[in-house]
Parts: sequence; structure tokens; C-alpha cells
Amino acid sequence: MVLLRKLPGMPGWPAALGLRLPQKFLFLLFLSGLLTLCFGALFLLPDSSRFKRLFLPRRATASSSSSSLRTVARMAGPPAHTAPGSRQQVQGGERRAEPATGAPPARETRAPLRFDYERFRRSLRHPVRGRRPGEDPETRARRMKIKEMMKFAWDNYKQYALGKNELRPLTKNGHIGNMFGGLRGATVVDALDTLYIMELEEEFQEAKKWVEKSFDLNVNGEASLFEVNIRYIGGLLAAYYLTGEEVFKSKALELGEKLLPAFNTPTGIPRGVINLGSWSWGWASAGSSILAEFGTLHLEFLHLSELSGNPVFAEKVMNIRKVLNRVEKPQGLYPNFLSPVTGNWVQHHVSIGGLGDSFYEYLIKSWLMSDKKDSEAKKMYDDALEAIEKHLVKKSAGGLTYIAEWRGGILDHKMGHLACFSGGMIALGAEHAGQERKQHYMDLAAEITNTCHESYARSDTKLGPEAFRFDAGTEAMATRLSERYYILRPEVVESYMYMWRLTHNPKYRQWGWEVVKALEKHCRVEAGFSGIRDVYTTTPTHDNMQQSFFLAETLKYLYLLFCEDDVLSLDDWVFNTEAHPLPVNHTNFKASVQ
Repeated sequence: MVLLRKLPGMPGWPAALGLRLPQKFLFLLFLSGLLTLCFGALFLLPDSSRFKRLFLPRRATASSSSSSLRTVARMAGPPAHTAPGSRQQVQGGERRAEPATGAPPARETRAPLRFDYERFRRSLRHPVRGRRPGEDPETRARRMKIKEMMKFAWDNYKQYALGKNELRPLTKNGHIGNMFGGLRGATVVDALDTLYIMELEEEFQEAKKWVEKSFDLNVNGEASLFEVNIRYIGGLLAAYYLTGEEVFKSKALELGEKLLPAFNTPTGIPRGVINLGSWSWGWASAGSSILAEFGTLHLEFLHLSELSGNPVFAEKVMNIRKVLNRVEKPQGLYPNFLSPVTGNWVQHHVSIGGLGDSFYEYLIKSWLMSDKKDSEAKKMYDDALEAIEKHLVKKSAGGLTYIAEWRGGILDHKMGHLACFSGGMIALGAEHAGQERKQHYMDLAAEITNTCHESYARSDTKLGPEAFRFDAGTEAMATRLSERYYILRPEVVESYMYMWRLTHNPKYRQWGWEVVKALEKHCRVEAGFSGIRDVYTTTPTHDNMQQSFFLAETLKYLYLLFCEDDVLSLDDWVFNTEAHPLPVNHTNFKASVQ
């Protein structure tokens, strides 16, 4: 190129080569094409290419992972770095599910290690579906009723909305929505493990076939990182661990790679929204990241590293833990909004309901999933619960214990339906607390679960509102029209299930059966189940939406409530915040080299 550089007193380099005008044009055309070809080829280089790293953000691959990092990524012993959790507060649907014609196949995720599935299954302490000894006929009849409800919900989805994200049961059509970035079939993926556990074999095969033939990951659109992770990644991982079917694992790993650009921020705290179809040049959007979203990735991402042999997933969520440990916590509490640019809190709003909830859930479950080796997660959970109890747990004049919200030191005496998972979470943590604290936390869990039950019992439909308050003489009831709806949420029956398994107090099964009857009476319609707009009227208006989490969570937790304890035993499994079971790592076995 030095020879072609224009020098003072000399003509330009095309003229210097003695080229005529048409030849100059052809030469320039050839040169521009060559440059375009070279630049385009840059994107086709292997991820490990040193030349590519000079121009594009580095993207870790399985092949570049060192053996020492693979050890760190193992679930059984993440050092003391892992990451928190989240629940769900939005309802929705999505976009695109049939295979995109002409779309190039997604890059295959190649794992350098082979996960030893048979060895994993032998490591479980209980059969996945239990041993089903002789049982009480009434309990079995109630469980069979819940199984029938699941079949009814699935059959109508299959008939009217298969491939869409959710069923609209009143209009008998499908809903796509804009939450999943073009992905479709949210109900299919969410329902897989529930169908399997309930032994709905034909329906499970229908769902599996759809995933094999029609679940297209070559989509282009903005998706919620949180929702894609808990519903799709969680659902696919659970289906793989329950069945060993490779299609579920390969889809989970391929989709997991599409989520990695969300972490391209100055702090590594991921953005809440990611485009699943476009190349990411790094962080380029303003706004805050939400605690319950970036804090609810840890369980799934550790399993992605476990199955792929690629430590990048584990590294991403472990970095979240580091950022949270560095930042100062007001009164020991975790506010709901964090800047992914500075790593500082944006405002001091603390909630155990929406925006905060599953962060705390994933702390205790990270510890349990590591077979109680992740001591940092346990300490973070214990410290957070201590601060919550000190500053947020209150008792009403009528004696109901609830968890208020905290806004810069001022309490808002309300509790959302989403916060009702906390009874089960606290009970789960109490089971592993020191002897002097165990009974205290079990009592607290029981009191909170009772308060959430009261929010159901005090409504005309015996279903709970989206939020309920403790002010102006009102207790455990919604006082605003915008909080009176019920969208088939699972959090209350989730706590019933945990409380039953940890205490075997029969009232929790009775309370669960009351929910079953209320769902049948007020939410079952001709073509599925629908949420209702007002729980305080016996003739409610339906919202025409059968949420995917109704099949993933609400019906699963109700079914497990009437199962023996060895069905998806808590010794072997933890549930992600969408109720997808992920295995506890008992054995610390290494995957076999291929």
C-alpha cells in the first residue's frame, strides 16, 4: 500500500498505474468488492481466532475453556460465587414458532464433554415419579382431578393455539405477544415437565414432537432475558433431566448462547431486554436492570455450563454475585433497581414481591442445588432474610403477619400475590437453619402462608387478588380496582406445597383443594381456563388468557401437594421460579470425555 499512497507532485495512484477511466472504475469496483469480502469473512472466522478478537467482542466458546474453569463451572462446587434469582410479574405471549423458511441454521453448540445422563439418573435418591405406595383414596381422587384439569388445559391449547405462546380460551385462538423476541410455543415448553410428571404420556409426546419439528430459534426480536430464561431455558433443561431426550438439551444450549450478549455491559450486570436475532456490539441502551431479573439466572446458567462444558454461563452469573457483594446495601436490604453501567443502586425501593422476589428464592436454592456447598449463597440469603425480618415483616392489628414494601425508609403496607411464594421459601430455608432458628423461621413461614390464605378466604371467589393491603382498617384485601384481578397465579399454592412437605399439616392440602374448587367454578370455561378481573364478585368477567405458567406452576404445585413426598423429591430437585425441576448435584461426577 506504500507504493499506492499519493505523493506530493504526483498524480493519484490509479493514474500512476497508467489506467484509463473505464479501467479505473473496474479497478475500484474490484478493490471495494475485495475489501467487503475480507470484512465479511471476519464474521465467519472461528470464535477462537486471534484476528477476530482484534475487531469483535470476544465470545467465549466451549473449545477455548480451560480445564480449571470447567471445574469452577461444576454445580457441585461453585467456589463461593454463584448468582441469585427471580420470579415473574408479567403475563404474556410471543412471536414466531414455525421454522423460518430460508433462514440459516443456528450455529451448533458443540460440547467438548459428554454429560453422563445414565450416571446422573443413578445418582437420584428417589424415582422421579415416586414409588406410589398404598395411599388414601381421597388424596388419589383429588390428584386425579388436578391431572384432568391439566389435560383439559393442554387439549384446548393444542386444538386452538398450538405453536402460539398462550391460549385465549373465550375466543378460541392463540396469543403471541411481544415478550419472547419471536420465540413461540411458550405453553408447550412450560408444560413439558408437568405433562411428564402427571404421566400424560400421549400429551407429552405431542409436546416433544412440536419442539423437535417446529420450535424455531432463528428469530429476530426483543425478548425479556428473564422470561426466556425461566420459561424456555428452565423448561427445556427440566425436560432433558427428566427424560434424557437430547433434543431438549441441544435447544437449551443453543438458546442459552443467544442470551450471552445481554451481559455485554460495563459491569456485566445484564440488560433486561435482548434482541435474539442481531449481533450485539455491546451495551447500548439506557435504564436500570431489575433485581428479580438479573438475580434469577443462576440455577439455569450453572446447568448450561454443566451440560455444555462451557464455563462462560457460570462465569456470567458468578460475576453478578461479585457486583452485588461490592455494592453497599441500605440497612442490609437489596433495592430493586441497579445501574448496569455504574453497578450502583438507582433508587431505594425494596420489595419481596414483584421486582425483587425471586432474587431471594435463588439464593437459598443455589445453596441447595450445590448440595449445600455454595456457602456464599447461604450467607447472602441468611443476611438478606435477617434484614427483611428486621425492617419489612410486620403484624396487623388483626394478628396477620405480612411483608411490607420499603421505599427509601417509608413502609408501604401492602403485599403482592407474587410475594406469597415467600412462605414456602422461608420454610425451605428453615429446614436447614441452625436448631435455635429453625422453629422461629418455620413459625414465620406458617404465619405468612396463613396471611396469603386469608387473602383468598376473604374474597367472594375464594381466589386471591393481585395485591392486598393492611391500612385504613383493611386487612388482606385489595383496596384498589387495579389490584382485584387474578391471572391464575401459582405463588400461594406453591407455599402450600412446601408447607405440606415440610410439616404434613393436613390444613395445607385442604386449602389447596379449596383453590381447585374455586378454579373449577370461576376460571374454567368452555375451552380452557381464564383469569378473572375481580375476585370480589361471584360473577366475574374473564380476561380471556390461559397463562403458560398456569400449566407450568399452578397445576404442578397443586398436583404435587396431593402426591407422596418422593415425587420430585426435595432431596433430589430444586424448582426454578417457573416450577421447572432442576437436579441437586449429589455426586460431583465429571462428564465423560468424548
